[in-house]
Amino acid sequence: MTKFRVMAILIAVLLTGGIFLASNSQATPNAQGPSLDNQPSVEMEDPTENVPFLIGGIEFVNQRAFVESGRRCGSYLSPEKMQASEKDFQTKLATLTEANGGIVPQAPRTFNVYWHTITSSTGAGAVSSQQIQNQINILNSAFASTGFSFNLVSTDVTANDSWYTMAYGSTAEKTCKSTLRRGGKGDLNIYSANIGGGLLGWATFPSSYASKPSDDGVVLLNQSLPGGNAAPYNLGDTGTHEVGHWVGLYHTFQGGCSRQASSGGDLVADTPAEKSAAYGCPTNRDTCANIAGLDPTKNFMDYTDDACMDHFTSGQATRMNAQCTTYR
Repeated sequence: MTKFRVMAILIAVLLTGGIFLASNSQATPNAQGPSLDNQPSVEMEDPTENVPFLIGGIEFVNQRAFVESGRRCGSYLSPEKMQASEKDFQTKLATLTEANGGIVPQAPRTFNVYWHTITSSTGAGAVSSQQIQNQINILNSAFASTGFSFNLVSTDVTANDSWYTMAYGSTAEKTCKSTLRRGGKGDLNIYSANIGGGLLGWATFPSSYASKPSDDGVVLLNQSLPGGNAAPYNLGDTGTHEVGHWVGLYHTFQGGCSRQASSGGDLVADTPAEKSAAYGCPTNRDTCANIAGLDPTKNFMDYTDDACMDHFTSGQATRMNAQCTTYR
């Protein structure tokens, strides 16, 4: 074999190896993750990455952009308000427990539900009685393991263009609720409408009732109800998620990886920490590798698709009971 042929073969091998290595380096995600690192390692192969995502009449670049916008859910307390709320909760719960012989009293088991359907002046946005009942059925199924149940006692329909597109914290929301809300602190009021801001829904927390009782309740995008067109959030678990807030739960990604394994974050020990909200249906996602446990992407209090959510933990059930015992 001539020296020329040997050199040609060596060059070809080196070039082939170089191309192989370059290809591998492109297929392997950066170990540190992108600057918005809240997705599983397979995100580079996400088929929805270049698919526009439309929700509530607002278009996002893709589903990930929608989740990262924070509009999946409007329920939020600042760290300062959350800390003050938790301090008040622990103080009141300790008093109740002491008065009950050292045992946490049991919260109400069944919540009466008052459903308020808001439509436009032309009747757009109406939801059927079957959709409402299906949503109640979804709630009862999701909360079955917690001991809570929901009893639909009334429904009403109001045509009001301003309320129909109400935004979180708006004058329209406050006026709508103060006009329509029924029952007391242990009664759940749900409002369905074509809510603004691209949000799927929001809820008040139990500790907020005393200061603003008329604001108490859950607001849902009408198309998030079972059978709506807000896919993949149209199986009813936006309702489950928001009612989870209404009984005292925070998001599973609250506090990110800075939380401790047994405290902080969402204040529930058996929900592993995760750096940020998940979307889609990721498996084996582990954004907080230094803290035990995979991300709780199937938990109702994450941001994954409705079809992927399937449980509350026992720790969450304990917190729900304690929160509702204290405030509801």
